[in-house]
Amino acid sequence: MTPAGDDTSTATDPDLAEATREAKTAAAQAEAAADKADDSADEAEAAAGQAAGSAHAADASAEQADSSADKADASADKADSSADKADSSADKAEESAEEADDAADKAAASAKDAEDADEDIADELLIEERHPSVGMGVPGPPLRRGNPFTFGFFAALGVLVAWGLWNAAGQARSVLILLLVSMFIAVGLNPLVEWFMRRGLKRGLSVGVVFLLMILAVVGVGFAIVPVVTDQIDSLIKNAPGYLNLLQKSKTLDELNDKYHFIQKAQDYIADPALAQRAFGGILGVGKVVANALFNTFTILVLTLYFLASLPSVKRAAYSLVPRTRRTRVAILGDEVLGRVGGYVSGQFLVALCAGVCMFIFLEIIGLRDYAVALAIVVMFCDFIPMVGGLIGVVVVALIGFTGGLWTGLGCLIYGIIYQQIENYVVAPRIMRRAVDIPGAVTVIAALLGGALLGVVGALLAIPSAAAILLIIREVWVRKADAS
Repeated sequence: MTPAGDDTSTATDPDLAEATREAKTAAAQAEAAADKADDSADEAEAAAGQAAGSAHAADASAEQADSSADKADASADKADSSADKADSSADKAEESAEEADDAADKAAASAKDAEDADEDIADELLIEERHPSVGMGVPGPPLRRGNPFTFGFFAALGVLVAWGLWNAAGQARSVLILLLVSMFIAVGLNPLVEWFMRRGLKRGLSVGVVFLLMILAVVGVGFAIVPVVTDQIDSLIKNAPGYLNLLQKSKTLDELNDKYHFIQKAQDYIADPALAQRAFGGILGVGKVVANALFNTFTILVLTLYFLASLPSVKRAAYSLVPRTRRTRVAILGDEVLGRVGGYVSGQFLVALCAGVCMFIFLEIIGLRDYAVALAIVVMFCDFIPMVGGLIGVVVVALIGFTGGLWTGLGCLIYGIIYQQIENYVVAPRIMRRAVDIPGAVTVIAALLGGALLGVVGALLAIPSAAAILLIIREVWVRKADAS
């Protein structure tokens, strides 16, 4: 037995300590490995739980798939049943189609028999029997105009159509003038119609009242002027012998007759057998002129009534032809143009009425009471003609005045000249300022152009037309120029 303090025991102590350390290290590593094993076990358990959940979800999905499969089987059974029914319906439809074909064949045979029996009636109804289900058909594609021959053909066709329209307008010039005058009068009377409408009358009744007033005015003018003309003709016939006696007693005329023999020429002209034929032709010509004047007056009255009654619908129809985006502005400008035309007619009527009333008062003062009303009406109508209308009225009044005496005629002439200056510089500017706002130079130019184109009618329509054109230039052309 070896004692405790033996050398061998002391020699083995380092080895033991080293072995102990190794054992501890191994134990620590074993513990760490055990911990890792525990963590892995936990992760494995979690993964097992997730796998179990997925398994349950898979089972639920499988059950839903089974249910969907059962429903699909049921739908398939229903589809098979519907297919069977469709097959039976198709069989019935085929049978019905065969019956319809038989009926159609019978109907076609009957129609053919009816067509053979009533061939004339079928020809008359041919247009109505064409394709009732498609109407007028579908427009085809536009023609290609790139071909020079096609372009030249359509260009020549356009020139021919324009030339034909120009000739047609020239031949229908008188009718177009009547339409233009009627429209002008209707637009001028429209403010009076609207005045009655603002007083509570309907448009139809207002138009009737205004038209009745116009008829009464025309009839009154006729009754006022015809007696004066008749009286002047009778006076000329009665005084003709006295005029001839004065001519025969004149020494100057005797000297001229000795030199030029105009009395003999006049006698030869009167003795000419063709004089009666020429006189008869002249009478027929005068009758034709009178008949045309009466017919034109009646036509203007009827057209004026029509335009006056249908003016709102005519405006709406005209505005509907304009694109929708510009319709409001065009309607505003159109109403303004019509308003200015109506204002011009109303203002010119007031100017003419003032001239007629002043002339009536003057003629009553100087002693021409028998002709006062007729001459006042003549002055009123002449005053509607721009520039020269007042002068024409003054000349007519002065000529009638000279029949009553030299000083009477001179008084009429002086009064007419003075009043024309007052009217041109005082009365007309104050009345027409609000109706038509146009410069004086434009007024003169418009009156000259209108008179050259359409005579008296053109002169009457020139100033309102110029006012409308100036309005369009100011509101369209100038505004576009300012915006550019």
